[in-house]
Amino acid sequence: MKTIGVLALQGAFIEHVNHIEKLGHKAVEIRKKDQLEGIDGIILPGGESTAIGKLLVDFDIKQALKEKIESGFPVWGTCAGMILLAKKLIDDPIVHLGCMDITVKRNAYGSQLDSFITVDNIKALDDKPSKLVFIRAPYIEAIGNTAKALHTVDENIVAARQENMMVTSFHPELTDETLWLEYFINNLVIN
Repeated sequence: MKTIGVLALQGAFIEHVNHIEKLGHKAVEIRKKDQLEGIDGIILPGGESTAIGKLLVDFDIKQALKEKIESGFPVWGTCAGMILLAKKLIDDPIVHLGCMDITVKRNAYGSQLDSFITVDNIKALDDKPSKLVFIRAPYIEAIGNTAKALHTVDENIVAARQENMMVTSFHPELTDETLWLEYFINNLVIN
């Protein structure tokens, strides 16, 4: 059993907690810097990236989290979490954690009204079908040499991995599937 932290400052964190527990692992809601100790990995949930970025500073978590990630700590960012991890954002000078060598376009698929769900067979998940929920979703416009795409939708990179870091544009926690969480735990947390 692994202990997975979920950043619980804002956004869809409780859904991640439920999925972690569904798989028989322990979930810890992270709201303080000292809670980063004793966990095996962390999920940065979807929500409002600007608000979460500000709260990381206000709660004095940002620097400690950034240092842990840069030293190899497993992290998965979903939607807003992808934006937090990106080294560069299109048309936005603000960089939050800036750990992953990706360039991300915020709200790339449009407004809340442009949200959509698609089902794709995912090569990284052994060609299993997965329901992908996009809500005001970003996508990756450019990917660095050390990062690799895990999945694309309409030629846009919507999932990627770089060493101990994984990101998805979509929200697996808003489905009843645990395939992406299993991938994170089995390939980044355990390995």
